[in-house]
Amino acid sequence: MKNYKKIIEDIYNNIKQVNDIGKVANYIPELANIDDNHFGIHVTTINGEEFGIGDSNKKFSIQSVSKILTLTLAYKKIGEKIWDRVDVEPSGNPFNSLLQLEADLGKPRNPFINAGAIVVCDVLISQLKNPKEDFLSFCRNISNNTALNYSDKVALSEKKSGFRNIALCNFIKSFGNIKNDVEEVLDFYFYTCSLEMSCKELSEIFLYLADDTYKNDKEENILTTSEAKRINAIMLTCGFYDESGEFAFRVGLPGKSGVGGGIIAIHPDEFCIAVWSPKLNEKGNSYKGMLFLEKFTTNTENSIF
Repeated sequence: MKNYKKIIEDIYNNIKQVNDIGKVANYIPELANIDDNHFGIHVTTINGEEFGIGDSNKKFSIQSVSKILTLTLAYKKIGEKIWDRVDVEPSGNPFNSLLQLEADLGKPRNPFINAGAIVVCDVLISQLKNPKEDFLSFCRNISNNTALNYSDKVALSEKKSGFRNIALCNFIKSFGNIKNDVEEVLDFYFYTCSLEMSCKELSEIFLYLADDTYKNDKEENILTTSEAKRINAIMLTCGFYDESGEFAFRVGLPGKSGVGGGIIAIHPDEFCIAVWSPKLNEKGNSYKGMLFLEKFTTNTENSIF
């Protein structure tokens, strides 16, 4: 492995000592209960080499990282028609903003802000017989990992506190861009966000975005090369909400964050790396996660630029 082991160990030990100025996402009560000192990293290369350190095997709520998975499945189901329902532009606004929806007539700017992910969930409800079961089965299938599961506690906690998401869904519905029952869409959305994985599992499940020849155990392709390229492009420009430009500037990889403190980053044709540290900066992205990935791509000279 390209010296990743030593580089990751050195950066991990350095950043572990850094004073973390972030705060956990306490607006979702269940996430506020997490030990905010957790810190883990895991990298998986397209050649099957792996290395993890810290809390890399501990499961956590992946939250908005799951938006890549719902988008992938919707893209597989309806192809390019997905872009009729959701755009591919950076928002420049917080992940739960209502501001642009009125000007854009209910079409979210991209699938990685909450409004966009809710529309993607609506698409999937129209396409799947049993949305929650079928989505979980899809995740298990592409990762060759039957242990993946939702957290009922987190999903219910989000449902009780998700007033902004409820508002977003109803507002989009008023423009006709939500086709199904609002409560059904929100229930599915909250469950997709509650999916639990470790850094190791995250770095493995997203290999289909790093490896042009990736196939699961059933010898199935997940996406075409063109589709994977498009999702990577949206991750690079929109994966970190109104901090996406900063992440591209500092890290230089397509990536996606979640308010559970997880971040995944992809280097096409090389690797997928996952970082977890629950304390978030003011933009809702993991403070230490961002710092680690910046040092990682600097020290390995391994960004896409």
